Amino acid sequence: MSPKKMKGMLKSMGIDIDELEGVIEVVIRMPDKEIVIQNASVAIMDAHGQRSYQISGDATERPLSGVEANEGPELEIPESDVDLVVAQTGANHEDARAALLEAKGDLAAAILLLAPK
Repeated sequence: MSPKKMKGMLKSMGIDIDELEGVIEVVIRMPDKEIVIQNASVAIMDAHGQRSYQISGDATERPLSGVEANEGPELEIPESDVDLVVAQTGANHEDARAALLEAKGDLAAAILLLAPK
């Protein structure tokens, strides 16, 4: 059966298929690795509002490293946040920055960490 006839038959059943143009690669990211599909061809199938993607191409696997392996990017703490924690707690800049890092940037939590007990 020709692709045109197949597409027409699927459309009569309420299934629409479109080719996604200009795809260079597709990356499927998992907790411990990535599957990279080069020279990818992607078809989008829409069946009654439910979209499915069909991907074909040259697949390779690679392990995740560092930042990609759920370690997350290093948190950037603005100097103004450090100054605020210092002003509120009387702690030094180094302790204030460490508390902000431990609190993942949460000002209130960092202040509570440094508050006298």
